[in-house]
Amino acid sequence: MLLYCDNQAAREIANNPVQHDQTKHIEIDRHFIKEKLLLKLVDIPFVRSSEQLADILTHAVLAIALHKVLDKLGLEDIFAPT
Repeated sequence: MLLYCDNQAAREIANNPVQHDQTKHIEIDRHFIKEKLLLKLVDIPFVRSSEQLADILTHAVLAIALHKVLDKLGLEDIFAPT
């Protein structure tokens, strides 16, 4: 499974076997992901923020970026004039 991530620090924490002081509140999740990475069940490739499709669900984005992502997802505006 590919988990596309635009956060370099999160990718480094998941791939680094050294315990990080900043991750105390997510230690169980970090160990779970680390185990899946070692078993080669999960990969965390980097994706630029501008290409992160999930951002339209969690962030306010410009109209241009919104339409670009909607096109990639194959969605169309049912209220657009024909």
